[in-house]
Amino acid sequence: MNSEVGMNKKFDLNDKVIVVTGGTGILGSLYCRRLVEAGAKVAIADLDKEKCIALAKEISTGHDEALAFAVNLADEASVKIWAGQILETYGRVDVLINNAAAKSANFFAPLERFPLEDWNQVMAVNVTAMFLTTRELGPSMAERGQGSIINISSIYGVVGPDQRIYEGSWYEDLGGSINTPLIYSVSKGAVVAMTKYLATYWGPKGVRANTLTPGGISSGQNGLFQEKYSARVPLGRMAQAEEMVGALIFLASDASSYVNGQNIIVDGGLTAW
Repeated sequence: MNSEVGMNKKFDLNDKVIVVTGGTGILGSLYCRRLVEAGAKVAIADLDKEKCIALAKEISTGHDEALAFAVNLADEASVKIWAGQILETYGRVDVLINNAAAKSANFFAPLERFPLEDWNQVMAVNVTAMFLTTRELGPSMAERGQGSIINISSIYGVVGPDQRIYEGSWYEDLGGSINTPLIYSVSKGAVVAMTKYLATYWGPKGVRANTLTPGGISSGQNGLFQEKYSARVPLGRMAQAEEMVGALIFLASDASSYVNGQNIIVDGGLTAW
């Protein structure tokens, strides 16, 4: 019984200060909600200040378990001010979850006609912003001798997309026909590389860095896409967003105290083929 209590304690997030970028998105808002439920103090970071405030009010129970910290992650000055506000408010950061990702106006344009402007815009949020948030908040973790950095990648940062599953694919919320553009794969692959670097750079200081890589998540794609994608997965289906939460809490908690530099792939076995 005592050992069971001890193990459960390792997954306890009580009073951990956790920063979530992209905190009002589909996955980000779910992460924030579940982290608060697990006892964490959550700093919700996103571009839209009002959305951050609304989500913080919604998931807090009256004790400021979540607070809003609006930021333009593509702007260095904004990130510096934002990081200072977080450290001033909490005095520390225990976990940094780099979850933010961007879709540009021409995100689904074919490779042959993909605009450089869109490429730079996506890289600014998916990669450069991750560098900036880590640069600004990571040193305080290293100074304290502990911390966890969790970088969110994608299955297509690990393997190439099967272009065949996009024939006839449709996503109404994203404006129609969809694909996985080169910029997405490149930026998400960079996330994995960045994690490995950080793991060896700050590991000696007690700061762990790991990647969480979700497989395809069911979130409004049409039936044909879901059928084709599911056929590629040994479990025979797409993921539900909730199925990413367990791995996230594990990486944020002391249960993963010796896990460093790893890419935790939650894909139903797709990469096992």
